[in-house]
Amino acid sequence: MSESKEKTPKKPLSLSGSGRLELKKTLDAGQVRQSFSHGRSKTVQVEVKRSRSAQPNPAEARAAAAKPSIELRGRRTSEETEAPTVIPEDDSHLTGQERQVRMRVVEEAKKRSEEEAKRKAEEDARRSIEEKERAKEEAKRKAEEDARRLAEEEARAELEAEAEARRKEKEAEARARGEEPQAEPVEDATPADGADAALEVFPGETHEEATARRRRDKERPEGEDSIADLAEEMGGRVKRKAALPKAPTTRRTPDDRRRGKLTISRALEGEGEQERQRSLASLRRQREREKQRLREQMASQPARKVIREVVVPETITVQELANRMAERGGEVVKTLMKLGVMVTINQTIDADTAELVVEEFGHKLRRVSDSDVEIGMRGDPDDDSNLEPRAPVVTVMGHVDHGKTSLLDALRASDVVAQEAGGITQHIGAYQVHLASGQSITFIDTPGHAAFTEMRARGANVTDIVVLVVAADDGIMEQTVEAINHAKAAQVPIIVAINKMDKPEANPDRVKQELLSHDLVVEEMGGEIIAIPVSAKTREGLPDLEEAIQLQAEILELKANAQRAAEGVVVEARLEQGRGSVATVLVQRGTLRMGDVFVTGNEWGRVRALINDRGERVEEAGPSIPVEVTGLQGTPHAGDDFVVVEDETKAREISEFRSEAKRQSDMARSGRGSLEQMLSKIKEGEIKELSVVVKSDVQGSQEAIVQALNKVGTDEARVRVLHAGVGGVNESDITLARASDAIVIAFNVRANAQARDAARRDGVDIRYYSIIYNVVDEMKAALSGLLDPEQAEKFLGYAAIREVFNITKVGKVAGCMITDGVVKRGCKVRLLRDDVVVHDGNLKTLRRFKDEVKEVKSGYECGMAFENYNDIQVGDVIECYEIEEKQREL
Repeated sequence: MSESKEKTPKKPLSLSGSGRLELKKTLDAGQVRQSFSHGRSKTVQVEVKRSRSAQPNPAEARAAAAKPSIELRGRRTSEETEAPTVIPEDDSHLTGQERQVRMRVVEEAKKRSEEEAKRKAEEDARRSIEEKERAKEEAKRKAEEDARRLAEEEARAELEAEAEARRKEKEAEARARGEEPQAEPVEDATPADGADAALEVFPGETHEEATARRRRDKERPEGEDSIADLAEEMGGRVKRKAALPKAPTTRRTPDDRRRGKLTISRALEGEGEQERQRSLASLRRQREREKQRLREQMASQPARKVIREVVVPETITVQELANRMAERGGEVVKTLMKLGVMVTINQTIDADTAELVVEEFGHKLRRVSDSDVEIGMRGDPDDDSNLEPRAPVVTVMGHVDHGKTSLLDALRASDVVAQEAGGITQHIGAYQVHLASGQSITFIDTPGHAAFTEMRARGANVTDIVVLVVAADDGIMEQTVEAINHAKAAQVPIIVAINKMDKPEANPDRVKQELLSHDLVVEEMGGEIIAIPVSAKTREGLPDLEEAIQLQAEILELKANAQRAAEGVVVEARLEQGRGSVATVLVQRGTLRMGDVFVTGNEWGRVRALINDRGERVEEAGPSIPVEVTGLQGTPHAGDDFVVVEDETKAREISEFRSEAKRQSDMARSGRGSLEQMLSKIKEGEIKELSVVVKSDVQGSQEAIVQALNKVGTDEARVRVLHAGVGGVNESDITLARASDAIVIAFNVRANAQARDAARRDGVDIRYYSIIYNVVDEMKAALSGLLDPEQAEKFLGYAAIREVFNITKVGKVAGCMITDGVVKRGCKVRLLRDDVVVHDGNLKTLRRFKDEVKEVKSGYECGMAFENYNDIQVGDVIECYEIEEKQREL
């Protein structure tokens, strides 16, 4: 029973045609292309349902396998063409003949499948090419048709708008005449002879015009009108009008409309062709495509070179230069390399190199400078019609203690000397004296000490007349000569005031004689210099001095324009607590008022207060009037210009430019090489420095001290000013001095509590001064202590060698006779042989008999031995001397 079951053939398991274990499909599939509007299409899968057949028995399956060609010809589904027939691995139940038949059938099926796949690929490729060409032709035809239709619609709309405008104009004219407006007859769109039934007549258009328009349309090639109209539209010659009511026209033919495409649903439902109109979105896209095509045509034409005006400052980066020329940065770098300049795009080049690059690219160059911010700052020259007489500016110069300030006090009837330490003027002061005649004279009092040479020079540069004060008892002194040289350099007239005539030893004739040696010839000797004997104590000769000043001012014809922005010079500047920076300004032309924005040197500010020389607050100051100005952002230098500008922006730009220029100048003046050399010399001990921190009450005194200290010293020792400022000594000054082992010089200022505590804690020396030459003297003494002492040779005597003794453990000893002077123990000696120095060394021992002695005088005998030297002979001469050290002074 079991054997019969085993012999029964079993049905082998196998995969389906697709290679997957699944049920057989009961659907036959196919593909249909579905078309939509706007040229879109889609491929959809159509399935036809079929009935399921019963599973055949093995005998029918073998019979079907023997005749596969019939079934393959009848059914060519996608599965059978794509996947080969799967042969069961277990074919033991088949006979040999059946197995061969099956293999042959399978091979034939594979060949047919490969041929079918190849044929299908070729057909698909050919079909794809045809569809692309058809799509291109269809798109071109649609574009031309849409463009023509769009141009006709726009022309129709324009004609309708013109007709409507004419109709409204006629109605308005009729109403104006008081008549009832009549409706305009509408011409028949159909011609009488019936020649053209499809002719469209727009409102306001006659039949002849419509016929001519239609004839022109027929004569033109297809698509030409639409392209031309679109080109005119891009040029701005055709304007879209607002949407108007559609004019009644004849029904368009099917060719004028876009035909609907056949879809599966419409084909199944049996719907006929439906006419539909193109959407506005499609029209817009078509217009954009046409515009893009015209833009591409314009872009394909060679671009015309644009020549630009390139503004080039003194220095500019390569990237910024490329941006201003609208060129690529890489091209600019290449051009620079061709010119031999190897730079990167972020490096800076000068204006000359930039000019070559700009010319290479064919642009125009306009060079500007950072200093252009100062152009127009001082305004235009004054017109002679606007000039008015002004008071003369007189500078008083002379030697120390010759009575300059006392003379000015006598003129001002005030005691200025009592306010100055030691009776010496430390600051430049500007004062105005009102005379009994109603006229005014502005005096500038300058210090007479040599340390204030620079301040005196500034005083001479702003003056009209120089009054040279010479003491009748002292005559021409050193600083008097310097004052004469400054006055000559300023090319201003000089009036000599021979002061101290009240003293018995006064000799004015001696002063006049000494003036001749400096090319100053007084009137009594046939010259042009006015010399007036005066006495500041007894007020003798003061009226004559005032008269001489007024006479000289009349000869000079001093005038200025007061109706303009103020300009002047800073006479003095200082930093006051509670008021900030205060500058004494002498107005040279224009009028300075409250609230004016000004620039002075590297600083700028706005006038907050004006105070005259008597301490009174004023609202304005005209030409030749000295005033104190508050409201500065920083402390300027004495001698800086003072100019009023239009606004704060201009003032800030000028201040920043001047500050940067000063910084660059200081860097260039210092120099890296010189600084390194100086530091190396200090390190090696060749140069010794005394570091100081200078704080002063006013800017002028600070500059005078710094200049005086810079002149003090030699190549071996010098003063190094670490910091110089205006104002009291603060804690930061002490910190700087402690870090640099410096001393603090406080001139007419004091240290605050914090600075005093810090100086006491850190051991910083603060020196207080009120007279400048005391500062200079003490700094000289301090530098003298840094100098190495001077070594001087002092001669002692001569000794003649009479005998030479050779002593064991001692060496050679010379028996000598002192012939001149004295010989001391431990002195230096020179051994002379035939008046030639053969040895220079130290004396080792000095004995008289057997005892060591301190010295041996002339006429006595002694024994001497040298250190590390034994080559002595009878007849040699020993010269004895010693070295003395003397402290050097500057």
